[in-house]
Amino acid sequence: MKSFEERAKAFESKFARDEQLKFKVEARANKLLGLWAAELMDMSGDSATNYARDVIRSDFEEAGTEDVYRKLAGDLGDKVDEMTLRAKMEAVLVEAKTQIINES
Repeated sequence: MKSFEERAKAFESKFARDEQLKFKVEARANKLLGLWAAELMDMSGDSATNYARDVIRSDFEEAGTEDVYRKLAGDLGDKVDEMTLRAKMEAVLVEAKTQIINES
């Protein structure tokens, strides 16, 4: 029975680490998206950083990435089309994961 309990604890620990990594990757991806969008809107410095924070916060509105997409699409208007924005969202997710893994 002790072996089962140890395996259960190990599984719970792994799940918690995986969820923490997922959260960090998503937050980093949103930051990268925010900085990219800020550049498209001719923002720099503190304005770009603050905008990136707003993008990160927008992800807490609902599960998934549609809340972030809506914010960016609304803010960027005709600066990018849907396909470009969605492709960028996928690309920064990969970039964010790579960055987080390399930092560990």
